[in-house]
Amino acid sequence: MYSLMRGFLVIFLGFAIYVGSLSQASAQIREVLSAEESDPKKLGWMEGFPPPPDQLIMQPQSNYFSFPKLRWTVCHIRELVPTEGISRGIGSPIPLEYAIDDGIDSLSFTPLGSTETITWAESLSSNYTDGILILHKGKVIYEKYLGCLDEVSKHAAMSMTKSLTGLLAEILVVEGLLDEEAKVSSIVPELENSAFGSATVRQVMDMTTALDYSEDYSDPKADIWTYSAAANPLPKPQDYTGPNGYFEYLQTVEKDGTHGESFGYKTINTDALGWIISRVTGKEITELLSERIWSKMGAEQDAYMTIDAKGTPFAGGGLSAGLRDLGRIGLLMLNEGVINGERLFPQKVVEKIRTGGDKSAFAKAGYTTLKGGSYRSMWWVLHNRHGAFAARGVHGQTIYLDPSAEMVIVRFASFPEAKNAKIDPTSLPAYQAVAEYLINH
Repeated sequence: MYSLMRGFLVIFLGFAIYVGSLSQASAQIREVLSAEESDPKKLGWMEGFPPPPDQLIMQPQSNYFSFPKLRWTVCHIRELVPTEGISRGIGSPIPLEYAIDDGIDSLSFTPLGSTETITWAESLSSNYTDGILILHKGKVIYEKYLGCLDEVSKHAAMSMTKSLTGLLAEILVVEGLLDEEAKVSSIVPELENSAFGSATVRQVMDMTTALDYSEDYSDPKADIWTYSAAANPLPKPQDYTGPNGYFEYLQTVEKDGTHGESFGYKTINTDALGWIISRVTGKEITELLSERIWSKMGAEQDAYMTIDAKGTPFAGGGLSAGLRDLGRIGLLMLNEGVINGERLFPQKVVEKIRTGGDKSAFAKAGYTTLKGGSYRSMWWVLHNRHGAFAARGVHGQTIYLDPSAEMVIVRFASFPEAKNAKIDPTSLPAYQAVAEYLINH
């Protein structure tokens, strides 16, 4: 049962680091297979009528989030688990404008900790990029599809989902519909006896809650596995006695420490925030995201989110969407609530996010590639000289915004390891190199 729940975990907890989920043999394969060699089309995953048994990726125990299978899985989430749609509405899409710049592939930069330069084009391969989009001054200047992705397919956004949940919460705060200083228990009484009950909404939004919650993936008794079992939408085993669904699990979380003192990146904060948002608005996250943003930004495609057994959307990591539609999210944030000449939310929303959170609380988390950064409303704020901020997800998912360069970069990836600390040394200098290029040209 432990191995089965571990398989479900990464789908439902998109932030997860699947330590121990790869066998020694798989680790060796990972070292051998490059991005080109592990391309799901080249490996033939799920191709054929029906696919051969050794190329099947399916429930319940095919290790579908182990490398290299994950390179297929990230574009096919809803074929493995239940999902709920995020409607773009029935209007026509509003096309993005194009002004392709052929000079970007040849840009060179030096990765952190290295003395040798590489090109932008080389970085795409080294980061196992599935799709990447760059917008400058509102126009697409670079677009490329690799791996499992093409123009019409959707890719797992992983924990970039959190940033959209945080955005919805910040909109409600600015509009006066949600009190960021209110105790969580005053909005969701069911959480009164949990660690969340005594926290403020703002502490949940910025992940400075004090939670007795372990994410030690090598420990089969860690809280993360209990959370995984609760989130699993498939029928529970007959001997299962734990919580059923995200909301039931959140009620069991106990406090450890003092709220507000330290940043702790724990996805259960986002699911608590999702419950707060739904209780305040009377709408599911999927419904509200469609109503406030997706149906109004000229989106090309519906998006979708994974759900638990009770139909609750996974606010912390369940989103899958098209590359260009996340580009529209980037434009919306860069333009402080305006897209296609229409204001979707107040300018103050983005201003508050870009201000950032408590740097000293963030520093305690020890992110070596994000020194001097902070976390605000579930967005990562770099506090660099360009004022960059980002939505981020494991395996390399990014919406990176550079206001000084008037630039948005959206990347989908299926990097073999989950931790962004493994990919940041190449990614962050690459983004900065493009920004400098655009500023100087």
